[in-house]
Amino acid sequence: MLKDEKAIVVFSGGQDSTTCLFWALKQFKEVVAVTFDYNQRHSLEIDVAKSIANEIGVDHHILDMSLLNQLAPNALTRTDIDIEHSDGELPSTFVPGRNLVFLTFATILGYQIGARHIVTGVCETDFSGYPDCRDEFVKSCNVTLNLALDKPIVLHTPLMWINKEETWKMADELGVLDFVREKTLTCYNGIIAEGCGECPACLLRQKGLDNYLLSKGVENI
Repeated sequence: MLKDEKAIVVFSGGQDSTTCLFWALKQFKEVVAVTFDYNQRHSLEIDVAKSIANEIGVDHHILDMSLLNQLAPNALTRTDIDIEHSDGELPSTFVPGRNLVFLTFATILGYQIGARHIVTGVCETDFSGYPDCRDEFVKSCNVTLNLALDKPIVLHTPLMWINKEETWKMADELGVLDFVREKTLTCYNGIIAEGCGECPACLLRQKGLDNYLLSKGVENI
């Protein structure tokens, strides 16, 4: 029974991972959050994750992944690279190997603290072309981690087959829609809540919210 077990949530303080954090709190006896500091474009992301974890009383680990910044220059690790996404190409925000590294180190942490469940907010429905957000990648990674540690590790992806509208619905059903809406940081330009309204992350988030509120017959104000 999941209610008797411990889980780690890969946590950035954004809409998806925060929704997953609240989902995990409903599923597991004990939940721990882990955030990775890879000198990302906006250090505010770390502060937001820390603030949310503190507010809801979740044990929070911040791991130094600065080597990832050195190895993977892109729009999320460099302020002098524009955020772009051309048809047929990976977005400039793609950090090669990021989810592979995150899931690996989250699992290593889990090994040390007795948590065999790892929760991540990756999604194939609205994945923006990131290859390490695909279901086949996660399943492959799960097998590899089990073999590497000789332990029954389970990777959970509650958002894998739902879009942003349905992610907002999940947050609402968990009773945290306003919390997620007001306190998370999804914006590539580092603006909390509604964000800049112009970057790809903000546009995707806002479209999902508008569609969800419309389905409820509520005007977005």
